Order: sequence, then structure tokens, then C-alpha cells
Amino acid sequence: MLKNIKCLAFFVGLTLIFACNDTTTTNDHAATQQHDGEDGHDHADHQTATATEKYFGAKITADKAISYDELLEKMTKTDSLDSKVIGKVTEVCQKKGCWMSIAASDPNKQEMFVKFKDYEFFMPLDIAGRKVVMEGYAFKTTTSVEELQHYAEDAGKSKEEIAAITEPEDELQFLASGVILLEED
Repeated sequence: MLKNIKCLAFFVGLTLIFACNDTTTTNDHAATQQHDGEDGHDHADHQTATATEKYFGAKITADKAISYDELLEKMTKTDSLDSKVIGKVTEVCQKKGCWMSIAASDPNKQEMFVKFKDYEFFMPLDIAGRKVVMEGYAFKTTTSVEELQHYAEDAGKSKEEIAAITEPEDELQFLASGVILLEED
């Protein structure tokens, strides 16, 4: 099972690397069609529950969502888990919004790297600090140096910060099929 998860993670990583770098894909056109507002994002294709709560990807609810801290605890007993998680966004891909990171309440605990199923939707670039509910699949994986450097570049890190990444990283990732961007606190 772990081998299958690693293969899935590798495939998703490669797809994301190529997709982030390809600026002529139909996904860019779709992103442009979905985004066009005050923050550069319209979200017209997403249903809203309130003026500031927005939906991306599959239509999900926040019912029975667990905190990211609870997910971390559950992941001590397994390598993968279907789940619905609520967490705080710390970082978003600054090229397209094609990934984000979620923080634990304890700053000493690892963040979770979140990708979006089949690269079907993107998140707004300016949501760091906001809370989200995500439904999907959490899994442990080892991320290659090449992927880590690519993500650092997407996040707008300096050349020095990118060059400092020299070791692969064991991390928790999440493949989200749907996300709700919650109201601001």
C-alpha cells in the first residue's frame, strides 16, 4: 500500500510541476475564467454560503471536519486517510494558486502541503491567514529536492533560499477534492 501511495505522490508531484510551469494550458484559461474581481478573483463558478465564504472544486460541507491537529494525531497510526479537515492557510502558490500549506496550532509541528485533485481548481493567491475546510486524502510521502525547490520558487522564495534546499523531506500531504474558504475572523 505504501508503494502505491508513493507512486501516486510521485505522479501528482510531476503533474503539478509541469502544470505550474505550463502557462498555455487550458487550466490557465479556466483559472482566468473563474477569477476576475477586486482581488483578481471572481469565483463566479463557485457557490457561496455567505458573502465571504467561497467554494472550490467539489461541493463539500464543513460537517464533521476535524482540525489539522486531530488529523496529525490520526496520522500517527496510518500512512493515509480519507478525511475532512479544517485548518489555517500559511502559504499559497504565488504563480497560480495550485497548492497551499496548512499550519498546526503548535508552530513546532509540521505544516501540511495541499494539492488539488486533478489540478481542476486553484485557490486565491491572497488567502494566507484564512481558514479553510478541505475534503480529500491525507498521506505521508517523501518529497524530492527538485519538487521542494519548485514549490519554494512558486512561493516566491529567494534564489538563496531555494539553493539551500538540498535534502528530500518526509511530509504529510493532502490531495483535496473540494475546499471551502471560510469567512474571515
